[in-house]
Amino acid sequence: MAWNEPGDKKSDPWGSSGNRNDQGPPDLDVVFKKILDSLNGIFGKKGPSGSSGGDLKMSPAIVVGLLITLAIGYGLLGFYQVDAQERAVVLRLGKYFETNGPGLKHNWPLVDQVEKINVSRVRTHTSQGVMLTEDQNIVDVTIVVQYDVANPQDFALQIREPEVTLTHATDSAIRHVVGSAEMTAVISEGREALGQEIQERLQAYIDGYRSGIKIIKVNVENSQAPRQVQAAFDDVIKAREDEQRLKNQAEAYSNGIIPEARGKAQRLLEEASAYKERVVAEAKGDADRFLKLLAQYRKAPEVTRQRLYIDSVQDVMSSSSKVMVDVASGSNIMYLPLDRLGQAAGQSLVNRSGSGSSEMTPGEVRSIADQVIEEIRARQSSTDRASGGSR
Repeated sequence: MAWNEPGDKKSDPWGSSGNRNDQGPPDLDVVFKKILDSLNGIFGKKGPSGSSGGDLKMSPAIVVGLLITLAIGYGLLGFYQVDAQERAVVLRLGKYFETNGPGLKHNWPLVDQVEKINVSRVRTHTSQGVMLTEDQNIVDVTIVVQYDVANPQDFALQIREPEVTLTHATDSAIRHVVGSAEMTAVISEGREALGQEIQERLQAYIDGYRSGIKIIKVNVENSQAPRQVQAAFDDVIKAREDEQRLKNQAEAYSNGIIPEARGKAQRLLEEASAYKERVVAEAKGDADRFLKLLAQYRKAPEVTRQRLYIDSVQDVMSSSSKVMVDVASGSNIMYLPLDRLGQAAGQSLVNRSGSGSSEMTPGEVRSIADQVIEEIRARQSSTDRASGGSR
């Protein structure tokens, strides 16, 4: 039977008997004495007769001091330090309460739970695997993911093991991107674009999980064919590099020869244009000259005709090595072979060149002049005899 049921004659916890509803509120001194008796019973020693022997008597002041000491110790246990690179996620009774920044903070032990998370440290994760490309080739890819914690609350509460989740998400992103690319892009020129695409896709996966992780950089450290066929792929890469080198040489030759050909073509066009202008100008000049000569010819036909004849003969004979002498006493024209005389003089100079002299002496000049005079006299006398005999 409970102590407060009707008819219970035992004393209640407050030390009174009978029905509690029939009495006033308990005396505080009695209650306090009961607490002291309980503490004495805990810390005291029982004698052989069952009585308390050598009991530790605790006064009310000692109990109050003990309670105050316990309260102060409980409060001091709640202080903690948060470093500059950390954030503290506080749970109160298992539920998220707040996120504290750097500094000295306080929580209530046994009530609050604090988890410190480093948000400035750059963490790394390495993933490696053999996978199939879009063109049905197998490649071995190794990447390094650099990340940090952007949201401490999500990092601590949303996922039980964020690093394990990151590992699975990384493997999924790599296989998706590599499976959508050709082997050439994976192992050679497309590695940088491959890393960028993996980073974007991995960040999308992580954001979907609300893991609180931010991907800083994805580096493709190694991407190559399997070890068993590496030699064949090295030959393919070398052939591709040779092809690119030959293309570059051909482009360099093309870049050198085409401008030169264009320059020559432009020069020929300019020369043709200049020749055209010169011919047209000469034609116009000749036409103007002819018109002017025609006007003079109409004024004095005989004089103009004689003048044109003399100019034409002069133009023709000025480029000839022959000499024509018009003899006044006869109708024949005397021909002097000055070219052969000059050749003889030149041969004499050549013969003397071995002796160190290449100039004609005054005697040689007089000899040539005498030969010319003798030739003229001989032809003159023969002409005179021919004219006398005819008479």
